[in-house]
Amino acid sequence: MTAQWLNGTNQPATLSPGIKALCETGRATAVAGAWDGISASLAAQAGFKALYLSGAALSASMALPDLGLLTLDDVWRAARTVVRASNLPVIVDCDTGFGEALNVMRLIKEMESIGVSCLQIEDQQFPKKCGHLNDKKVVTAEDMCRKISAAKHAADKLSICARTDAAFISMDEAIERANLYVEAGADVIFVEALTNLDDIKRVRAEVKAPLLANMTEFGRTPQIPLKDWEEYGYELVIYPVSALRVGARAIENFYRSLADNGDASPHIPEMMTRAELYERIGYFEYEKLDEQIIQTVLPK
Repeated sequence: MTAQWLNGTNQPATLSPGIKALCETGRATAVAGAWDGISASLAAQAGFKALYLSGAALSASMALPDLGLLTLDDVWRAARTVVRASNLPVIVDCDTGFGEALNVMRLIKEMESIGVSCLQIEDQQFPKKCGHLNDKKVVTAEDMCRKISAAKHAADKLSICARTDAAFISMDEAIERANLYVEAGADVIFVEALTNLDDIKRVRAEVKAPLLANMTEFGRTPQIPLKDWEEYGYELVIYPVSALRVGARAIENFYRSLADNGDASPHIPEMMTRAELYERIGYFEYEKLDEQIIQTVLPK
């Protein structure tokens, strides 16, 4: 996967069709969670058409809980890496927008400057909580609509995904908010923590916008195959922390084994070889570029 700045210009490489285009295919698109360069590159090479930078995954990668502790700078830096490493449309989870309407407008400009395709904000009060935990609190629908309207006003190409966490109040409240958010300018709606098939189908029937479903593990939403989400009419299905959970378990097991036995060799069959890792990160493409740079013409 060629890094964007290897294309020989000062402009980002052309991104794949954006989130809006994926929502118009009539299919459900699986959106893999990626939180750093290697995860983004591996997901792109596996064939995913879009990626999701999760606040929960990014927080965990920094050994922090998902409690609104991330800053704009934290998320911007990670998003820049994921976009550059994958060259795919990326949905970036920006929690509550890092402030009020003016802060959201700045957020939009910062994310557009690095080629982010879609920005997600939610209607929880700050500091927020994971959407599948208890004791969530939401702002008023009017406050959230102001943020969405500001985001839409500031955006040139970037899509806006509006998440509501109001299902814990009632499905009536969540659906009413979702439609208000569409009126305010949201391009995609994400109703978080749906707990049963009746609610999943009701959201599709009553919300007139492309829908994003969250296929996180160990949460309130049952595990549902992508083909079923497609049958229910959802356009995007995110797997926000799945790869990080798998990777973290593998790393934990390796560290324990190494600490106990002082020998990494039993795990060599599980490892990428040096050649495989170099291929995944474009090592030889960078090397070719370096060879071009060092060609020197001596003065006469």
